[in-house]
Amino acid sequence: MTVQAAAQSISDYNIVWNSQSKNSGESMPCGGGDIGMNVWVEDGDILFYFSRSGTFDENNTLLKLGRIRIKLTPNPFDGEYFRQELKLENGHIVIKGKDKDISSDVRIWADVFNPVINVDIANNKSLKAEVFYENWRHEDRFLRKNESNQNSYKWAAPKNLVTKKDEVSFDGNRILFYHRNSGETVFDATVAQQGLEDIKSQIFNPLQDLTFGGFVEAKGMKATNTSSGIYANTDFVAWKLESEKPQKNYSVKIQLHTAQSNGLQEWKEALYKPVQSDLKKNIAWWNEFWDRSFVHIQPQNKNSKGFEIARNYQLFRYMLGCNAYGEYPTKFNGGLFTYDPVHVDSTFNFTPDFRKWGGGTHTAQNQRLVYFPMLRSGDTDMMVSQFEFYNRILPTAELRSKIYWGHGGACFTEQIENFGLPNPSEYGWKRPESFDKGMEYNAWLEYQWDTALEFCFMILENERYTGKDISKYLPLIESTLRFFDEHYQYLAKQRGRKTFDENGKLVLYPGSACETYKMAYNAASTVAALQTVSSRLLETTEIQTDTAKNRYYTEFLNRLPEIRTREIDGHRTIAPAWLWERVNNVETPQLYPVFPWGIYGLSKPDLDVALNTWKHDKDVTKFRSHIGWKQDVIWAARLGLVDEGKELLIKKLESASTRFPTFWGPGYDWTPDHNWGGSGMIGLQEMLLQTDGKKILLLPCWDKSWNVHFKLHAPYNTTVECKLENGKITLLKVLPESRRKDVIKFTSQ
Repeated sequence: MTVQAAAQSISDYNIVWNSQSKNSGESMPCGGGDIGMNVWVEDGDILFYFSRSGTFDENNTLLKLGRIRIKLTPNPFDGEYFRQELKLENGHIVIKGKDKDISSDVRIWADVFNPVINVDIANNKSLKAEVFYENWRHEDRFLRKNESNQNSYKWAAPKNLVTKKDEVSFDGNRILFYHRNSGETVFDATVAQQGLEDIKSQIFNPLQDLTFGGFVEAKGMKATNTSSGIYANTDFVAWKLESEKPQKNYSVKIQLHTAQSNGLQEWKEALYKPVQSDLKKNIAWWNEFWDRSFVHIQPQNKNSKGFEIARNYQLFRYMLGCNAYGEYPTKFNGGLFTYDPVHVDSTFNFTPDFRKWGGGTHTAQNQRLVYFPMLRSGDTDMMVSQFEFYNRILPTAELRSKIYWGHGGACFTEQIENFGLPNPSEYGWKRPESFDKGMEYNAWLEYQWDTALEFCFMILENERYTGKDISKYLPLIESTLRFFDEHYQYLAKQRGRKTFDENGKLVLYPGSACETYKMAYNAASTVAALQTVSSRLLETTEIQTDTAKNRYYTEFLNRLPEIRTREIDGHRTIAPAWLWERVNNVETPQLYPVFPWGIYGLSKPDLDVALNTWKHDKDVTKFRSHIGWKQDVIWAARLGLVDEGKELLIKKLESASTRFPTFWGPGYDWTPDHNWGGSGMIGLQEMLLQTDGKKILLLPCWDKSWNVHFKLHAPYNTTVECKLENGKITLLKVLPESRRKDVIKFTSQ
């Protein structure tokens, strides 16, 4: 195989470690379906944390399910040879060790199709094996100062709040472990806080009776005893399985189950239903996943910055693929791959469950960056969990509008819980009695409602990319739009006699341009969102064929205000809003009409206005960064700024300071920072391929000195594969072929 051919294979980006790790901060991600593991070898022991989508406790912490430790005796990992490899092409990790005449190969993998973790151990000689299930929630644990940042109480936890204990026991020769939510939860506290107890039964409650856990078993192994220890400042109890006699091969199985079950017996019966994992079927899934799309940069030079950027793009996409089919979306603040917090911040001596910004709390501005890149990468099947997140809580969002203000539409807040209400601490525990109960008493979040429109846009884009039926989500999109129409008419009537301005337009005041320009009048980010989503909704067959709805959304679109511009040093720029009272954060909503809304950009009118905003708006330049959720790299790409875009891309997607290259962070949030990775993915995709209606813009912001070979997706079930070598396009494959006529090339032939 030639070097070039090897570099065009996903296996070329596999991460290989030839030495063991110091701690969990030097772990490697592994997963599939809705399971994530952090795998490392320390002092000759194989260890991994394992997590699963949707495992929320009473306080809405996303709890890990435990830690596994495997010991082999004699130990092949005590010798001169060690290798740990993430095999991307197969979706699993292989660990090899050799000491004198003893060697071992261990494969760790999660079943994409079933909630099962498999550890396959193959030794060249019969060895003794011990498998420990380690649990730090063996008793109720009081949450210390700042520790409730991991749950929905955040900085305002009630006194003596605890993480309740798990139940762990031997069940024959299995280790059974589970957490079953009981008593009052943060859901109950939030409903009471927000004055909704009269309609409590109508609000979706994902925490009540939620039970999650599983069992560990291995053929030829028996339950023995328990022991205790301390890891990363956290005490734990370990339950041990031990081989009945030395064996050459072991298959350790961890089977999981999560459900809101009526009783424990019902949950156990479902857990113990036999499941058989099929390794070949799983490898085939990962092979198909990698065939959907790819990006190879400078593939013949593995020491180049371009190769590193492409590798990290692929590695992060793998991390997203590990929660392809989770019931809940991948959390922006670590996903399924957080580890002991002391290795992120030495002052946080908390348990492995810790992460900043909560577990069941979903910060919409951050979540969107995790999911937008899945359109171009062809991973639209993985977007369902994010769409369902909003669809589940739609009735709650509509109830808020009805109860608080007496009008229709769905009010989705920015810091939103998995049950659809604002995060209680962001809502405010100490708020004036007279303050509007529908509002968050919060300087950053007040009137910040428009991010939900980005997920509505993703749903509409999903249909445009794939042709999939989105009719089940149309009520969500319609209701989200209707909220802005009815609520801002409601607010206008509170202020005075007239509902609209002198031109018959809605007055979007008070509003918020992201969390930055507060008490805004007609924020550009909100206007752009409403214009784009309503016009796109009007293109759907369902709305076009419904006369009443078509008339309503047409009228709504026509009464939206304009996006205003302003002069800065003689240059016409996009204004963040018509007016605002204060600047509260460091976002750049004046460029949201560029991304995500696509009103300005290459091949679009008034590109110079957007470029002036990038160059001359002092807040835009002051806020510019590559860190965390910052999306300047995306705007640079959309504006065709090749040099600036490349510089930002390198900073965004170059390797993190952690041992695993894509555990970026903590940025503004936590490590690994998934909105850091997501925004980097989008930036790279936009440099290679942009679309405008049916137009396909090829290499619109690409430095031709970087050879690249990519395959990405475009609307209307289109894939574009292109190879650029030495500044020349040497391969262009557009499927279907009929779409080739829509390609606009931005580089010489």
